[in-house]
This record gives sequence, structure tokens and C-alpha cells, in this order.
Amino acid sequence: MRVNPEELTRVIEERIKSYESGEIKEIGLVMQVSDGIVIAYGLKDVMSNELVEIEASNGNKVYGIAMNLEEDNVGIITLGNYKDVKEGDKVVRTNRIIEVPVGEELLGRVINPLGIPLDGRGNIQAKESYPIERKAMGVVTRKPVDTPLQTGLKVLDALIPIGRGQRELIIGDRQTGKTAISIDTIINQKGKGVYCVYVSIGQKVSALARTINNLEKHGAMKYTVVVSADASDPASLQYLAPYAGTAIGEYFMFNGKDALVVFDDLSKHAAAYREISLLLRRPPGREAYPGDIFYLHSRLLERACRLNENHGNGSLTALPIIETQANDISAYIPTNVISITDGQIYLEASLFNAGIRPAVNIGLSVSRVGGDAQTKAMKKVAGSLKLDLAQYRELESFAQFTADLDEATKKQLIKGEKLTELMKQPQYSPMELEEQVAIIYIATKGYIDQLPTEKIALFEKQFLTFLIENYSHTLNSIKETKDLTDDITKQLDEAVLKFLKIFK
Repeated sequence: MRVNPEELTRVIEERIKSYESGEIKEIGLVMQVSDGIVIAYGLKDVMSNELVEIEASNGNKVYGIAMNLEEDNVGIITLGNYKDVKEGDKVVRTNRIIEVPVGEELLGRVINPLGIPLDGRGNIQAKESYPIERKAMGVVTRKPVDTPLQTGLKVLDALIPIGRGQRELIIGDRQTGKTAISIDTIINQKGKGVYCVYVSIGQKVSALARTINNLEKHGAMKYTVVVSADASDPASLQYLAPYAGTAIGEYFMFNGKDALVVFDDLSKHAAAYREISLLLRRPPGREAYPGDIFYLHSRLLERACRLNENHGNGSLTALPIIETQANDISAYIPTNVISITDGQIYLEASLFNAGIRPAVNIGLSVSRVGGDAQTKAMKKVAGSLKLDLAQYRELESFAQFTADLDEATKKQLIKGEKLTELMKQPQYSPMELEEQVAIIYIATKGYIDQLPTEKIALFEKQFLTFLIENYSHTLNSIKETKDLTDDITKQLDEAVLKFLKIFK
């Protein structure tokens, strides 16, 4: 890049002025500005990802992040209105990597990725700040995932369990209920000592407002922080949002607490980073994404872990969301994130449209932590449930081609149909562990096989009310022991036989 001699003279004059005042500042000059990218000359000691201050000629200050460190210039992404910046404006180093305020003061608040409140409720008096980028904790400081993070959804807690400290991907086409699963999971953490961070990336403001309203309605904002970079925000803020959310979650983890962070969604995050990289003239690769797109998400998701006792025993669970196009889970970004996470929940549009909600495809979904993240009680009832549903799926496709079915196959199909109906669950109604165990137990034992399929939802609702009123001691035993003893199963058998007489 050719440098104008006059600009060089100005840089030298600025340096001399700062020496004379006794204040040594490294000052550069804006050489070029376009599309939120500023090319500056003269910041030879600037650090990668350092926060810089651009003194615009109209008196405003615009902050930016030094992203490209070239031999003779620095590529800066602006965090404010880049239209205020003109050629020849000063760029001053701050000697600080970008940070975000952290702490319990943020609970119940809506902030942008720089920690600026968006909810109109005044400033946040946070005592601490964390850098938004941090090296992931090493293997020696971690311990295996062994404690369940209850989502409150029967199909997930039974078949695709999530543990505290796990990274579980939620993947599917648009409008298949991805956000619904993450919001239900946040609502279900009420009273369970898990602090939640919901990161909204590139979403419509109306959709985010609806989400916040639902969280408030169910009392979840008391333990939740919302980090928002909406669709109208610059790509730089959308790029920073998930890192800021992770830093807030890490504060709780490092203080021995459990935290959950939801990234909604990383497809838009990758697109924002692609935009920044192309504007910075970085060479494009597959699907025009830059070469370090895998590292972008791996360094983010690796920060989620379970720490061992020597490091406070805290945990950070990550639920990244990826939107696919036409069910294509083999596209570039989906396969990248699948390979980083500890399993995925795959939501299918055809199931959603058929009224099976949550629309989880059990065949393509997996939890690589598995039974380690389940209580004994859930493990006992979920084993046979998984087998029954797997056999049903296999027989269902086979049964389409023939009318002659033997009695055993018919029974298996009926049971599978009833179990599939039982796995349905309306939004914003997460269930407690003991209720899930009781319902799944009676279902796998065949007590619902004789019921009409359309009556199963009503049966479930009324049976749970019956249990709470007459067998609360049984539910409490499951809750306290987290096991399914012979005594408890006898009580459940007795309860369901009594109830079936009334229900019929």
C-alpha cells in the first residue's frame, strides 16, 4: 500500500506532540474507511484484538478492534457508526483487549456484546470485567460430565440426556422449534441453581422481544442474562456476541456455580464473520468462509466444561443452535459444529408438521455423554423406552409395504405409536424429573397400550394430578433418592391401576 508523504509527516508530528506533553501514546491515522472497516497507518505495536479509539473529526469517538495486522497498516473493525470516521482521523491505542462486565448484577438484564444495557433500566454496576476471549481450560483442570442438566422435556431427558459441562448442538431447518427447546431448558432451571445466558445473534428485534417476554412471564429472567446483537447491528457486534456471552457464563463457572449458555444461532455468527473477513480482504475458502472458520467455533465451544474439585467444581454447559437449509446436515458449518460438540439434537420439519413436538428425530440425534448424565431412576426407565421406539421406527417403515402383520408386530406398532404420542410436550411446560420417571415407567410397562391415542395427553395430565394428590410420597421418594426401587415401582403400579378404573 502506497503511503502519502503528508500523512507520514502528520504521524511524526503527533508523536512529537505526545512526547512533549509527557504522555506517550501510540497514535495512527485513518487512511481508508468503508463498510465498517478502517485501514489505519502508524500503530506498529498494536496487539491482535486490541481495542482502539478513533477520534472522529466531528468530535465523536468510535471504538474498534484491531483484526488485521499487516506490515504497513492495521485493519480495524468498527463497533459504532463508522460513517463518522473520515480519512486523516486519529486512531489511539488503548492497550486493552476488549472486555465485558460480568457478575450477578447482570442477571435479569438485556445487554449488547460490549456490556451496554439495552433494556432502559439504567447502568449496570458490575464489579468485575472479563476479556471476551480466553484460552479454554486445560484437560488437567476438567472432570468428566456426570451431573444431569434437566431440560424438562421427556424426549431429551430420557433419550438424549444433557450433562452439566456438555456441548450439545440443536440443529434443524427454520421453524422447527430450535429456540423453543432452548427457552424451555432455561425455564426449567428455576430453583436448580443454574445461571443462564441467552445469546441472540442476528435475530429480528420482535422475535427477541417475544422471547424475553416469555422468560419474564415464567420467572426465568431472575437468573438469566440476555446478550443481544440483533439483525440491525453491525457484523462486528454479531461476531463478538457469543464470546461475550461465554465470558459472562465463565464468571459463574469460575466461582464454583453451574451456568448454561445458549447461542441462537451460530449460522448467523459464521455469516457475520465471513462478512468481516471478506471486507478485510482475507482469502475466502469453501462457501466463501475464511480458512479459520472452524477455529472460530472450536475456540468458543471448548470453553464450556466441567471443572474438577480443585478448581471449584463449576460448570458451563453450551447449547449452540445451527439452522440448516433443506435438512442438509452435511453442509460446511453444520458438520464443523457437529464435530466440535458432544452430540446433537436433530429437529425435523416433517415431524414438526405432523404435530410431533418437540420434533426430535431420535435416529439422527445423539448424546455422546449418554447415561453418564442421567439419574439411576431415569436410566432404568429410559433403557426400554429407547429400544421400543427404535423397534417401532424399523417396523413402521416395513409395515407400509404389507397388510399381513402377525400379532407380535401389531402389538409393537401399537406400543410405539402410544409412546410417540406420549413423548409430545407443549411449549413452556417443562416437567420435573420425578414426574417424567413416573409417566415413562407406566408407559413402558404397557399400561397405556389400551388407551385411544388421542386420549393419551389427557390421561398423562390427569394421572400426574392424581399422583400429586394421592401419591406425593412416591414422587418425593423418586426426587430424593433419584432411584427407582422395587417399593416405588409397586406404588406406581398400584396408583396406575386405581387411576385407570376412574379414567375409563
